[in-house]
Amino acid sequence: MTELGLFLFRSLHLVTYTRFLTIIAVVLVPTFASADDPWVVYQGSEGVGKGKHVVLISGDEEYRSEEAMPQLGKILAKHYGFKCTVLFAIDPKTGIINPNVNNNIPGLEALKTADLMVIFTRFRNLPDDQMKHIAEYVEAGKPIVGLRTATHAFSNGGNKTFGKYHWQAKGDWEGGFGRYVLGETWVNHHGGHGSQATRGIIVAEEKSHPILRGIKDGDIFGPTDVYTVNKLPGDSKPLVMGQVVAGMKFDDKPLAGKKNDPMMPVAWTKTYKAGDKTGRVFTTTMGASQDLSHEGTRRLVVNACLWAAGLEDKIAEKSNVDLVGEYNPTPFRAVGMWKGTTKPADLTSK
Repeated sequence: MTELGLFLFRSLHLVTYTRFLTIIAVVLVPTFASADDPWVVYQGSEGVGKGKHVVLISGDEEYRSEEAMPQLGKILAKHYGFKCTVLFAIDPKTGIINPNVNNNIPGLEALKTADLMVIFTRFRNLPDDQMKHIAEYVEAGKPIVGLRTATHAFSNGGNKTFGKYHWQAKGDWEGGFGRYVLGETWVNHHGGHGSQATRGIIVAEEKSHPILRGIKDGDIFGPTDVYTVNKLPGDSKPLVMGQVVAGMKFDDKPLAGKKNDPMMPVAWTKTYKAGDKTGRVFTTTMGASQDLSHEGTRRLVVNACLWAAGLEDKIAEKSNVDLVGEYNPTPFRAVGMWKGTTKPADLTSK
């Protein structure tokens, strides 16, 4: 073999070996969150959501979104194959999930690769370097599912950069992120808070909507009360009305009187404009951790996630919404002194 031939032979083997090492390195890089990360990732395997990434953002002081969002993430990952990243309000000093910390939700950069954002926050005032990730996602016209207090997700009225997201914003985004993007901001409690539950009644004209597949009147239930909705924008479509229940049990009777005449919408679809793009939105004023104990409520939210992700043709006649692992949601209440000790890493195996 000539010197030139020997050189080419060795070069070829070196390139092949280098490629082999690169392949091995890629295989060995973990695709899940490490134990030190202040978030949790549930990796999907097979299902209609395979290859899609859902980012679920929690952070409220009352309705236990830090319990609801991991369970929803596990359902979407296990039964549908989505990769689900769940984010939390984190105490930066301890790494503990603390919903009273309203200015820190680490990991929002995960929205850069998200196909769907599910948001369940309340009155957050995030720093610009975190808020910018939400704004970039929203202003790219990407799909959103908003749960319960997401109608008043942000309280950042003094923020010059992202003040339009404030729940009482004025101007082009009247009512902020809640009203402009989701359809309504915080108004009031319509049902009795902590004393009158919510039962979902299907809007007759929308009973064939894919989000309502496998759901009938009364299936949707939650101990959280009906919220007041003044008037949804014209691009909104109510799917479920909220019957105020005269008590807190699933089989309690409807409350007599004007509270249910007419009923308030508790779930609707909507679109929002982001430049020349149009985003697809589903909003429900239900979704607290206790609400997700009820199969019909879980089915509403899971179906909505599939619809928002553009998978409405994949919604089964009765979608699988079985709980994953232990699920013992805490009764909702306004948090005073937070006594929780859970870190995101504690949720990876539950």
